[in-house]
Amino acid sequence: MNDRLLKMEQVAERLGTTVRFPRRLVEERRITFVKVGRHVRIRESVVEAYIAANTVEPVTLARQLKAVA
Repeated sequence: MNDRLLKMEQVAERLGTTVRFPRRLVEERRITFVKVGRHVRIRESVVEAYIAANTVEPVTLARQLKAVA
């Protein structure tokens, strides 16, 4: 299994955010992380799971009509 440990900068780049955002996720314990000495790393699979868990699907016209009925 090739599950790389990513630095905060790499996680931020993958999420399209600043480094402050993944650091806040770690601080608030909203994402699983690994301590390597004093360094904090996040597994690539955890980042992918975080993205999947926070992906919002668009509302389709059929779903809108069901909600109204």
